[in-house]
Amino acid sequence: MRQRHEFHVDSTRYLDDHGKPLDDLPALGGDTERVLTAYRNMVLTRTFDSKVIALQRTGKCGTYASVLGHEVIGTAIGQSMAKTDVFVPYYRDQAVHTLRGLSLRDMMLYWGGDERGSANWENCPEDLPIAVPIATQCCHAVGVASAIRIRGEERAVVCCVGDGGTSKGDFLESINLAGAWHLPVVFVAINNQWAISTPRSLQTGAETIAQKAISAGIPGHAVDGNDYFAASEVLDIALERARGGKGATLIEAVTYRLGDHTTADDATRYRTAEDLKRAWEKDGVKRLQNWLHDNGLWDADKEKALQADSKNKVEKAVEEYLATEPQPPTAMVDYLFETLPPALQAQRERIAAKYRGGES
Repeated sequence: MRQRHEFHVDSTRYLDDHGKPLDDLPALGGDTERVLTAYRNMVLTRTFDSKVIALQRTGKCGTYASVLGHEVIGTAIGQSMAKTDVFVPYYRDQAVHTLRGLSLRDMMLYWGGDERGSANWENCPEDLPIAVPIATQCCHAVGVASAIRIRGEERAVVCCVGDGGTSKGDFLESINLAGAWHLPVVFVAINNQWAISTPRSLQTGAETIAQKAISAGIPGHAVDGNDYFAASEVLDIALERARGGKGATLIEAVTYRLGDHTTADDATRYRTAEDLKRAWEKDGVKRLQNWLHDNGLWDADKEKALQADSKNKVEKAVEEYLATEPQPPTAMVDYLFETLPPALQAQRERIAAKYRGGES
């Protein structure tokens, strides 16, 4: 006897590339304040992104990972999460952080190499700091989700990872554990088509990233990551499912990285101007702006005021960032352990002695 196991992956999209509805919008489409707040956050995030790149180019900030092209999915994540949920980010989640209460100044401190930028999480103190190592945060996410499940709490964990990270063992082992242990975690794989210079087509033979959920025994769902309504609906459902004790979900948010991988990268070396132009035509921020215009919720004057307000907020944050007194050289070891081991303690003492002696 032969038995066939059949699986499928759903995909959700509500708006076309120009912001015109393809179908009836979900209920959140009628929540005007939520939608307007989302658009404002996208514009603020994009304004912040442009400024930090300029700071890096002028030697006032370290290597920086641009969020350009991720503003929509990040905003949807930030709005769908409850304050009591736990966010486990990777390095391109600025749009989420602003909604979770992390200040623009603190984000600049982080990218400027100051660990205090990772320490000020007053609004959501259990959120994890930014993770640059690829996919290792997925392991941390299932650990946090395990604790939540053991305690019987109605909370969820959201973990973001790039498309390249889904090829790492850390990710695959984590989704497997999430399925086996029935954990309250939502993995959001943000498929921006590029793992640094490696295109999506060379990363995996799978037609979708969402279908990797099948091997873990959890739902997998693909969504247009530039469609605010689709992304928000899918996240709302997945988070409600997790908090209700129904287990994990993998969401693949399809978008495009509109900037370089980081400020240390030159994307013109591996992708064409034509591909980038086509991607800009699908820009989710412009798509939502068009929808707001079409529904009488936005106009040129409001846009001008928002752009000015966003610029003012970013410039104020820059002033605060640049005015922040640097930490002493001992800071290079102060954040490594809760209690320094003897070898590092000795090093710290030598660093402190040199610093007191006026040596650099």
